Formats: sequence, structure tokens, C-alpha cells
Amino acid sequence: MPRRERRAQLLESALEVFVAQGYHAAAMDDIADRAGVSKPVLYQHFPGKLDLYLALLDTSCDLIIDNCRGALASTTDNKDRVEATMKVFYSYVASEEGAFRLVFESDLTSEPDVRERVDRVTTECASMIADVIRTDTGLPDEASELLAVSLVGMAQVSARFWLAGGGEIKQDDAAALIAGLAWRGIRGYPMTDDH
Repeated sequence: MPRRERRAQLLESALEVFVAQGYHAAAMDDIADRAGVSKPVLYQHFPGKLDLYLALLDTSCDLIIDNCRGALASTTDNKDRVEATMKVFYSYVASEEGAFRLVFESDLTSEPDVRERVDRVTTECASMIADVIRTDTGLPDEASELLAVSLVGMAQVSARFWLAGGGEIKQDDAAALIAGLAWRGIRGYPMTDDH
């Protein structure tokens, strides 16, 4: 198998094991068995369990950040931006692979490299949202950033709560409900004369 395909296979197997068992309980033996390879093959690609976990985190964090960027760029209508961004978090959390558990429910957040990656989701998504808020309202940087972090927190926490509740409310309806709440709050800030 070509190196790139093998790496993708190993990451997929590792994701399944880490999501099911958590970092501390997962063993490289389990990951190698799940991938159908020997441990030496696994170690050729990833020198240790933490390296493998960080590679998965990078992929997961990049995905949600890129999707958030796409949602914000998808329209110039701020109400639609809020809804599109909420949908990003709900779709990410609802994904069958469960990668959100690595980002939002990691049992390794005391590890600085893990914490840095997990925090990157909040800071980068909030930074993009803060740019929109600042541009449209003229609010100072600190105020725009605080509002943006609050919106990201609302999206992330409510999506996880929705999923844990068994999905009594359909995914799109849940995202729309929270987007409505967020929009009712954020639209109260006056627009600048340019917007």
C-alpha cells in the first residue's frame, strides 16, 4: 500500500480506537490490530501514541475551522452567516466518526500540545467571527472578540448537549433554534454607517 494511503488507513483506525476508548485506555496494539498491520508498521508512520493523536487532532481541528471559514464566506447576510456557522458545529458533532470527542471531550487536555490544538478551534473560529462583528458594528477588538467567543461557545456546547440528549430535535431544527437565539442577541448591536 502506498505510504499516503497507509497513513490514512492508520489515522482512520486510530480515530475509531481513540473515540471508543479515549487516549489513556487506547493502546498502539489496538490501533495496529484495527488497521490490520503490525506495530512496527504503525511506528514507521507515527513514532508514538501522542504523535498519532496530535495528527488526528490537527485534521479534526482544521476541518471545523475550514468549515467555519466557509460558512462565514458563504453569504454577506449576517443572519444567514449565524445559521450557517451553527450548522457547522452541529454537523461536526453529529458526524458518525465521532471526531468531535477528540476536540471537545479529550481526556488529554492537560497535555500542552493537545490543549493548544483544542484551543485553536475556539480562537480561530472566534477570530473570524470577531472580524465580521468588528467590521459591521465598529465595536472595539476586545468586545468583538468576547462576543465571538461567546457565539462559538454557544454553538459547541449546545451541539454537544443536543447530541447527548439523543437527538429528540432534528439536527437542522436544533441548529436553527440556537442560530435564532444567537441572531436575536447579536443583531441588537447597531451597524456602522457603512453596513
